[in-house]
Amino acid sequence: MRILLWHVHGSWTTAFVHGEHEYFVPVLPRRGPDGRGRARTWRWPEAVREVTPAEMRDLELDALVLQRPHELTLAERWLGRRPGRDLRTVYVEHNAPQGRIGEMRHPAADIAELTLVHVTHFNSLFWDAGDTPTRVIEHGIVDPGYRYTGELPRAAAVINEARRRARVTGTDLLQRLGEDTPIDLFGMDAAALGGIEDIPQSELHAEMARRRVYLHPIRWTSLGLSLIEAMHLGMPVVALATTEAPEAVPADAGVISTRVDVLAAAIRDFVHDRDRALLAGRQARAAARRHYGLERFLGEWDALLDEVAA
Repeated sequence: MRILLWHVHGSWTTAFVHGEHEYFVPVLPRRGPDGRGRARTWRWPEAVREVTPAEMRDLELDALVLQRPHELTLAERWLGRRPGRDLRTVYVEHNAPQGRIGEMRHPAADIAELTLVHVTHFNSLFWDAGDTPTRVIEHGIVDPGYRYTGELPRAAAVINEARRRARVTGTDLLQRLGEDTPIDLFGMDAAALGGIEDIPQSELHAEMARRRVYLHPIRWTSLGLSLIEAMHLGMPVVALATTEAPEAVPADAGVISTRVDVLAAAIRDFVHDRDRALLAGRQARAAARRHYGLERFLGEWDALLDEVAA
């Protein structure tokens, strides 16, 4: 199958393009948000090809995958075909809705020609999709392998744009959570908050796994893929019990709570008890491989794409 999608979220796209299809990603001269092309910090199969907007007009495709509201019009302009009507189309929603509960209407609501795919059941529950056909295909990732050493008595947190997103990502909680235990912040623009500069994904995984425990302080997000990656690495998890996290992190893999004092104590306990951290990390990896494995993810996507393209 020949599939076009924009390179929006690196980790999710990396998993998606490991299927047995041909993939096309738009590229622009300056590689901005609408034309990033192939990934530079993730390893992608050769089956992923870059295409310019001009080349897209004559591109033979079996399916189109959209991920942002403006792609509905951008795709029509660049392809010369209307998503859903002229080309089988799936819209993937990565994010939890914002705003008042009664106003959480999805941009693709009531478009019967599309199929809306949520990456968590939490998202599906909260978004109002109207009459648009809706599915849930939970995350899957390329297994980075068990890398946990926990040699550094510190916590790791991965937050992109931590200062701008502030309360959404729980950035404001880091100081309280780290009163007794140092927390190393990774991610895009982390250096602005005294964190560690953005580094390639392969190096990031190795650095995360050197820390004793993974902290997921996110208040309101879909389900951070860095959390799933940390679990695959074999790290114990301390997380806010919000959105999809209670479903993702079993009780023996770490501690989840809405109480900051409970989370701070859990970080401290894992840092001071390496054996407990090791055991919880192994349980986290086992759970992540069971629930967020690549084979299950790609199998569900293949089934949906076959159905959509039929």
